[in-house]
Amino acid sequence: MSKQSFLSRINAKELLVSDGATGSTLIARGLPSGMTSETWVVDQPEKIIQLHRDFITAGADIILTCTFGASSTRMKGSLLEGKTAFVNRKAVELALEAATGTQTFIAGSLGPLGQLMKPYGPLDVDEVRNAYAEQARSICEAGADLLVIETQFDMGEIKAAIQGVNTACELPLVVSLSYDRGRRTMMGISPSQAGKELEGLPVDLIGINCGRSLEENLQNLVDLRQVTTKPIWFKPNAGLPHVDGLGKTVYETTPDMMGAQVYSWLTSGAQIVGGCCGTSPEHLKEISNHVKTQ
Repeated sequence: MSKQSFLSRINAKELLVSDGATGSTLIARGLPSGMTSETWVVDQPEKIIQLHRDFITAGADIILTCTFGASSTRMKGSLLEGKTAFVNRKAVELALEAATGTQTFIAGSLGPLGQLMKPYGPLDVDEVRNAYAEQARSICEAGADLLVIETQFDMGEIKAAIQGVNTACELPLVVSLSYDRGRRTMMGISPSQAGKELEGLPVDLIGINCGRSLEENLQNLVDLRQVTTKPIWFKPNAGLPHVDGLGKTVYETTPDMMGAQVYSWLTSGAQIVGGCCGTSPEHLKEISNHVKTQ
């Protein structure tokens, strides 16, 4: 059976499940402290493939490539500097390999550039546009089905990112913000403001990911739904973590606890749901089970 296009399933109002956390799951599987997930795209590709397969087995209809920090800006000064195209292409290839024989969509992840735009930081608009365009072009050419500009907090970077991506690629586009101050982003953007500004831009879905508590993100979802007619992507954290006595980061939201939230996400207007930091394949299985029974 040939795979339906992503937007055809969205336009049919189908509920879809995205995957869980890349970073925190890889750390739990041995990714050394201070090492980026993208390093394992090159050095431990079999572990990236296994991560994707585990989320697909858990019920993910969509898996995100391990490219959150794979922009040239973010990799500058690292061992991956100068390898932007290679890393992004390789990450898509690993996701495609993991999804072989399934109907799973491959979503290219584009995270924030890690530096602020002028006047708060060193980046100008052209640098931001070019960085996102470069990454999007590689991901698109490697065979992804959609792009996700995610964990964003600054409307200036978001708008420049959209412009850059649209010069390089025509794939469906999700733009997702992180309300890591609870009800606002680090730069003070509310869900209502984000929804209103993105409503008129060339974006196919508007999203919420990461952030703080499940309760705050649910209210953010409610607020976003009130101001946009576009489909909503929703991947909250498994609550806030704490560090235990051994120095290990622990997320106390259990798979059952997260699964129990899914009905409220869907009735509040989310069409694609999954999880961000702390969301293991076990968490995602519970999320998927609740989606599939709707």
